[in-house]
Amino acid sequence: MSRIPPALARLEATRVSATPDADTIKPLPPLPNTPEIRAQLADAPAPALNAALGLGFAKVRGGAIVAPGVRLAGVGRLAALTQTQGTEALADRKTFDLMSKREDRPGQKAAREVKFLIVDADTANPKVYFLNTNNVQYHYFFYRDALGHSSTTNEAFNAMTYFSDKRKCIAGTLVAHDKFEDSQGAKGLYTMEFWPTDPVKAKHVGAAFKALAAAMPFAKGKLAYHPAGDTQEALFAQEKAAIDALGVKTVDTTKLFGATSFSSMNTGVGFGMLRVIDPSQAGQRPPTARDVVIFKTLPNDLGHVSGVITEQPQTNLSHVNLKAIQNKTPNAYLKNASSDPDLKKLIGKIVRYEVTGDGYKIVEATEAEATKFMDSIRPKKATIPKRNLKETKIRTLAELRNAQATAYGAKAANLGELDTILPGNTPDGFAIPFSFYDRFMKENGFYQEAKKMLADPKFKNDPMVREEKLKEFQKLIKKAKVPAALQKELDAMYAKFPAGTNVRCRSSTNNEDLEGFNGAGLYDSYTHRTTEGTIDKTVKQVWASLWNFRAFEEREFYRIDHLKAAMAVAVHPNQDDEIANGVAVTKNIYDPNWPGFYVNAQVGESLVTNPTPGATPDEMLVAALGEHGEYETQYVRHSTELKNGQKTVLSKQQLTALTQAMEKIQAHFQKVYKKVGDKSFAMDIEFKITKSGALSVKQARPWVE
Repeated sequence: MSRIPPALARLEATRVSATPDADTIKPLPPLPNTPEIRAQLADAPAPALNAALGLGFAKVRGGAIVAPGVRLAGVGRLAALTQTQGTEALADRKTFDLMSKREDRPGQKAAREVKFLIVDADTANPKVYFLNTNNVQYHYFFYRDALGHSSTTNEAFNAMTYFSDKRKCIAGTLVAHDKFEDSQGAKGLYTMEFWPTDPVKAKHVGAAFKALAAAMPFAKGKLAYHPAGDTQEALFAQEKAAIDALGVKTVDTTKLFGATSFSSMNTGVGFGMLRVIDPSQAGQRPPTARDVVIFKTLPNDLGHVSGVITEQPQTNLSHVNLKAIQNKTPNAYLKNASSDPDLKKLIGKIVRYEVTGDGYKIVEATEAEATKFMDSIRPKKATIPKRNLKETKIRTLAELRNAQATAYGAKAANLGELDTILPGNTPDGFAIPFSFYDRFMKENGFYQEAKKMLADPKFKNDPMVREEKLKEFQKLIKKAKVPAALQKELDAMYAKFPAGTNVRCRSSTNNEDLEGFNGAGLYDSYTHRTTEGTIDKTVKQVWASLWNFRAFEEREFYRIDHLKAAMAVAVHPNQDDEIANGVAVTKNIYDPNWPGFYVNAQVGESLVTNPTPGATPDEMLVAALGEHGEYETQYVRHSTELKNGQKTVLSKQQLTALTQAMEKIQAHFQKVYKKVGDKSFAMDIEFKITKSGALSVKQARPWVE
C-alpha cells in the first residue's frame, strides 16, 4: 500500500515542526514518552516508523529529514537524491531490485515492488522519481523529506495526489511479475498500479505510463497498467478506448494471475522423497511427513507432508495451504511440475525443497540431512489434548460457549458463540459431548484394539500397512453397537428436529480449531438423510473419522496422544442447494494497517476448501481503502464456475452482509480469546449463502499464520 494508514497519519500529525534557522545537521529530538504516543507507535510498521521518526536520518534546515551528511542546495531542498532515498531512473533490473521491497499483495506473496512519484503532473514537464522502497515506505515521506517540501502536511499532499482530476502529483507502485507468461510464452511483466480506490482517469494513466516507460527502458514492452480494484475496473471499462488511444498497454486481474506459471503460497524449507501423486492411479503409497509431493490436482485427503507442489492453482484458504501454514511447510503452485525435466530427474530421490518469494529450489539431499531436519522440527514431548468427560449431556448449540470446548470441541462451542452475535445466521442444533465417544469406545473394547494396533511394528514402519489397518479399525467402529443408554439420548435428540429434516453431523474434536493448530481438513462430516434410519449410523461415521490416515499422521507428527484424542459431534439441519459457499479471514492478511477481510467464494456446493479438479473460486480482498474509510473490493481471480453472465459469486448485497458479520465476529472473538488490540489476531470462518439468499456462518476458528 502507498498511502499512510490512519494510525500512522495520527502519529505524523504530532511531528509537524520546522527549524528554519538550522544550517547544520542535527539529530531529531525523541518523541514524548506518553501513553498516546506509545499506542500510536504500536500501530506503525517498523519501516514506516523509522521514516516517520527519522531514525537513521537527521533533521536539516526547513525540517527535512535526509541521510546524514547531505548538504542543502537551498532551504529545505536537497542537492541530489541519494541512493538510500531513491532515483530518477531505473536503468536496469539490478537498479529495480535495489530500489524494491518485498510486500505481500492480493494475488502475490512477497512481490517485488517499487513505489514511484510523479511531480508537476499538471505541467508540460512532469518529473518521475522512484523511491527506495526499503527505506521510504510512503510517498508523502519522500515528497516531504527527499524532495524538501518540509512545510507540506500529509493532508495537503493527499489533496493534490489522490482522488482528484486536477492532481499535481501522481503516486503509484510498480510490481514485478516474473512468472507471468503472455500468449506467446514470453515471461515477465511489470504492472503500474495506483491506490485501489483512487479513480485515476485516462489522462493521468497515460501520463504516468509514458513517464515510467521512458525512465525504465529495460522493461520495454513489459510495462502494463493494472486496474487494481472495483473503482478502477469500473472506470477502465468506461475509458478503455481513451486509454488504448494513449498507447497504454493494459492487463486485467484475471489475465494477470491466470497467466502465472508459479505462485509462492507458503515460504519455507522441507526435506523428503520427491513424489508425484496422481489420483487416477490406484495403489500409490500414501504421502507422509517424509515426502515432498507434486500433486496433479488439489488433494481432498492430505496427511502431513514435508512439502507441497500443485499443478492446479491454489488460494490462501484451501485446506492444502492452511495445513502448509500451520505446519510451516513450503507450498507452491507450479504449472506442469511433474513434466519439468529438472524435477523428473529427482523423482524418487531425497531432496531439499525451498520456496521463496522469487521461486523455488529443489536439490538432491541425503537421508541423514532429511532425518536431522525432521528431528529439528518435530516436537520433542508428547501432547495430551484436553478432554472433559464429566459433561454427559447433549446440549443445544445455542447454549454452548468457548469455555466448553474441552467437552464439546472448539467447533461446536464456537457455534454457540456465533449465535450470540449472529442470531438466525448460524446453524441451530445440538452438540454430542466427548463423553459419548469415550463410553462407546470403552464398552466396545476399542481402546484395547487401538493399543494393539499402535504396538504392531508393521503398523509403525509401513505407511501402506498403517493406512489399511486404520481403514479396518474404522469399519469396526462403524459396525459396532452404541450403548443402549446413549442410543436413547441420540434418538431423543434426533426426534427434536422437524419431520423430514436431513441433518449434518460434523466433527468437533479436542485437537482442531485451536489457537496455533487448526487441523484443517483432518476429520470428516456427513449428512444423515431421512431414509438412513437411526442417527447413530452417521454419528459413528464421524467418530470413526478420528482414525483416518491423514488425521493419524498429523497427530503422530505432533506427538499427540491418539488414545486421549476425542470426538464430539455438532448436529444441525443440512443446508441443501446453497447458492454459494466460502471461507474468509476477518482481517486484511496483506496489510493489517488497513482494516479489511480476505474472502474466497464459490458457486453452489463446489467447495472452496477442497475444490474439484480445475475449479477456482472468487478470491478477493475487502479493505477500508476509501477516501473516507469506505470498503473497496480487489479481486485476485474470478470463479471458473460462473454461468449465465454472472460476474461474481457474491452479489454486492451479499458481500456487504458478510462484511458486516465479519466485523462483529472479529470484535466478539477478540474478547473471547483475550486478544483485544492484537492486530495479528483474526478468525477463519466458513459461510454459505442458502437457497433463500440468507447468510449462514457455519464455523469460526482462530486464524493460524
